[in-house]
Amino acid sequence: MNLEKTLMNSLGIEIKELGKGKVIATMPVDERTWQPFGLLHGGASVALAETVASVGGFELVNQSDEAVVGLEINANHIRGKRNGYVTAEGNILHRGKSTMVWDIKIRDEEENLICVSRCTLAVIKRKKEQADQ
Repeated sequence: MNLEKTLMNSLGIEIKELGKGKVIATMPVDERTWQPFGLLHGGASVALAETVASVGGFELVNQSDEAVVGLEINANHIRGKRNGYVTAEGNILHRGKSTMVWDIKIRDEEENLICVSRCTLAVIKRKKEQADQ
C-alpha cells in the first residue's frame, strides 16, 4: 500500500503499535494540523481517530476479500493543543460480521485528554482489483 499520496502522509500520522483490537498512532500538531487560530483542528483529530479505527479494523478482517470503511464517527474536543504531538489509542468495543465499533482517545505528551471519539466501521467485500492493490 502506497501511503505517500494519502491523508495519513499529509497530516504526518504514524502508526506506532498495531495489534488485534488495539492501535496506537501519533500526529504532529503544527501548520499541517492547525486551524486558523493556531490550535489543533478538530477535523485533524477526527481524521486521526478514523485512521486508527480503520487500520485496526482492517487488521481484524479477512484482508484478501474484505475491507472496512467509516460508517459513523463522533468526537468531543476536550482541550486545545498548540504544538507538539498527540497520540491516539484505539480499542475495539464491538466486532460483528458487518460492523465494528472503536473507542479512540487522543492525548498529548503529558497524557492530557484532548479528544474522545467513537467510530463505527462497516465491513465490506473487496472487489478483485482492490484486493490486488
